[in-house]
Amino acid sequence: MKDTIEERSWVEIDLAAFQHNLQLLKEYLRPGQSFMQIVKADAYGHGAKEIAEIAMAQGAVYLGVANLEEGKLLRIQGVQAPILILSPSLISEIKQIIRYDLSLAITDTAFAEALSQAAVKADKTVKIHLKLDTGMHRSGIWFEEALDFYNSVSALPGLEIEGIFSHFASAENDHEFTRLQETRFSEFVQALPKPPRYVHLSNSSGLIHGYAAYCNLVRLGIFSFGINTTAKELDLRPVMTFKSTLSQIKDFKAGDSVGYQREWVAKTSGRYGIVPVGYADGYDYLLSNKAMVLIDSIMCPVIGRISMDMITVDISEILEPRISDEVVLLGEGDPALRAEQIAALYLGSAYELLCQVGRRARRYYHSKAHILHSSPLARRDFVSSDFGDSKLSQIISSALNQRLDSPEIGELIYREILRTFFYNKDRDVHYRKNFRHEIRFDKSDNPAYYRAKTTLRYKKVLNADHFIIACAASSDILRGYILRTDVEYRWLLDSDLQFKAENFQLNAVKVNGLDLKTEIKSGEGYLEILCSHPELQKLKNQEVEFEINTNTLYPTASHQFSVFITELTRGVEISFSYPGELKDVEAVTVFSGQQRNPAIQRADNRIILKTAAEEWVFPISGVVFCY
Repeated sequence: MKDTIEERSWVEIDLAAFQHNLQLLKEYLRPGQSFMQIVKADAYGHGAKEIAEIAMAQGAVYLGVANLEEGKLLRIQGVQAPILILSPSLISEIKQIIRYDLSLAITDTAFAEALSQAAVKADKTVKIHLKLDTGMHRSGIWFEEALDFYNSVSALPGLEIEGIFSHFASAENDHEFTRLQETRFSEFVQALPKPPRYVHLSNSSGLIHGYAAYCNLVRLGIFSFGINTTAKELDLRPVMTFKSTLSQIKDFKAGDSVGYQREWVAKTSGRYGIVPVGYADGYDYLLSNKAMVLIDSIMCPVIGRISMDMITVDISEILEPRISDEVVLLGEGDPALRAEQIAALYLGSAYELLCQVGRRARRYYHSKAHILHSSPLARRDFVSSDFGDSKLSQIISSALNQRLDSPEIGELIYREILRTFFYNKDRDVHYRKNFRHEIRFDKSDNPAYYRAKTTLRYKKVLNADHFIIACAASSDILRGYILRTDVEYRWLLDSDLQFKAENFQLNAVKVNGLDLKTEIKSGEGYLEILCSHPELQKLKNQEVEFEINTNTLYPTASHQFSVFITELTRGVEISFSYPGELKDVEAVTVFSGQQRNPAIQRADNRIILKTAAEEWVFPISGVVFCY
């Protein structure tokens, strides 16, 4: 895979190995048992979203995270599966927990009461799992007090006790204490009038050793990532492999020392290499003078202290080492490189090692040597709420420049289009959709003018309890109305016409079918119609349907009629009906958006211009009907 990756260090995540491990672990499930995939701490450093998707495809009924932020990120990334927050949450987090539809562990009556109040207020039912302390003495309600706790919480409105659980302290190696915890938990379950939907106690090791067979849910974590923390032989395959490259090759002589504090001194002459990885990359400092790495199928010892950004390895056994040779630091290639073996070298934890490794490394997800995609260096997908407005604007501008490979065009798009919306955000800028504009020309009593009847319909979020329909006698006056966000319809009246009722009539104006009241105001070269209704106040900040019908005059000598889109719009249909005396009417479109050349249909003295319902159309797009 090195041939397709150009990085100084990187992490490979083998999704096929993860799937293999799940298949192996699922064989230990008893009839009626399901599993929860633990994806906290970014799935132990493997990538929560990617691991969650494979686990759900393999039958996981739940995902387990440590806190609100981890669950929130999965929701933002589009994961819809049930998600349980395993650690105690804060009252300040309740609002977002409800918003992102997360289940959570309950260990405290006061928190449960606050959650209940918030759930009732939001008209939601929040799923909770009561956590018992059966002997680990970490979080959870002490098992002897659990039944009273259960009864008090079950009486709270807005909460559904979906599960109960506890956690083994040492299922790997302490059989007696694990059985004690199992008995305590079982006695509580049996004391309940009816167990909730999910009862879970076993982790990966508990499953392998056959504990808590009466539970219907098992939490799979470290074993699913290919790490075996028991003495039992299992065909678990490492999912994560941490790799780097040789960046420099040097010789040493007998008596030469390597690294800080001269802790390693050469006994004979040889050769060593520099690998651009250190404890800042999560390669633990305590591995100094203890770890081995794999280069060209040869295990090479780490010599000297591990620095922040570099390690040195003895490559004397390699016949022809080369700069940029691949270095395997952890994972596949040799049993000594397994995380549990490396962590044992310094009496550390394989859990910790996996979570911290590769902090500055891009992750490459693959299946059977085929790279599927990669993730950012920080292992944190872009989440806009992480940034303030100013920083977010900088990020968007920079992203446009890079994506288009042109700072000039990127700056143009950002300055002329996006920045307008950013600067106007406090004015509640919304877009129109399902925009339908029908124009019909008929003969009038005045041969110099056509009678123009227009019907405009669209949906939009209502910003205020009133809006304006404007008619102007000149383009300069009309331009002022285009810049105003309180104007929903604009008409340019022929300068030879007077502002009389018969020259510009507002036949109807409705919002959600509600007939609005109108108040006319006129001045030099303009006519404003204020449209309002007391019921509009109740519809503010909701998407509503507008309908505006007008009856006016348009000069026959103009030989063209223009319709312009003045707001960001999604889905446009414009139709123009004309009398039979007009021949060869053409539609000239000036559209900016996803579909620059919308479909045009003709039938019975009518031209219909239409985009797809989901197509975006930018402002100042439009069509000119020439006759």
